[in-house]
Amino acid sequence: MQLLKTICLLTVVIFTVIILMPFGIIAFVLSFLGLKKLMSLVTYKIAQGWASMILVLSGCTLTVEGREKIPKQGGVCFVSNHGSIFDIILALACIGRPFGFVAKKELVFLPLLNAWISILGGLFIDRNHPRKALKTINKGVQRLRSGGGILIFPEGHRSRGQGLLPFKAGSFKLATQSGVPVVPIAISGSYEVFEKNYRLNSVPLRIVFGSPLAIDTIAPENRKQFLADEVRQIIEIALSK
Repeated sequence: MQLLKTICLLTVVIFTVIILMPFGIIAFVLSFLGLKKLMSLVTYKIAQGWASMILVLSGCTLTVEGREKIPKQGGVCFVSNHGSIFDIILALACIGRPFGFVAKKELVFLPLLNAWISILGGLFIDRNHPRKALKTINKGVQRLRSGGGILIFPEGHRSRGQGLLPFKAGSFKLATQSGVPVVPIAISGSYEVFEKNYRLNSVPLRIVFGSPLAIDTIAPENRKQFLADEVRQIIEIALSK
């Protein structure tokens, strides 16, 4: 029965992504014709509805805390722990405002997924080539300064049940260079949904949004390391409750 539920959910995920692709492409084209903000909102609402549907079909129960702390306007850099690919679904369902996320460059070669990451305003970063990575970071900084939202995972890769991994201070360049508020996000239970045994498990999930951290109150020379330490501590405390 568990295997059947897994196959059914994966089928729904693939089928709905294919069905929704034309809407995403249309939104992507219209954004270049002067409707960028509107299409960003429309695209996010489609993705949010899709993620909420997948969450319901998974059978998982979800507890959300602190969503009212998310700024409604202006640029925001969301920073989350990363235990599973299911974290993206939770973020899409719960954040409540358009955002893109920073993905490793390897994902650009995955059909369908790469298109949706781009449509949602995501950034593919090549950590092995500093110049290319810098261009990507600069693009993200401009997006944040123009009022957008970006989600980063400073652990560098999924923890896969190993607990909270060390944060890479360099991951906070988007926040420090753009000067926008940082909102910590703590996600619990996502690893158990699928990746623990590659079967669908209907488990309790919890996502906690922390209070925004103001960048301009931190000395410029200390910002990256301070943020890495402070945000990690906030997330660690939230995960322990």
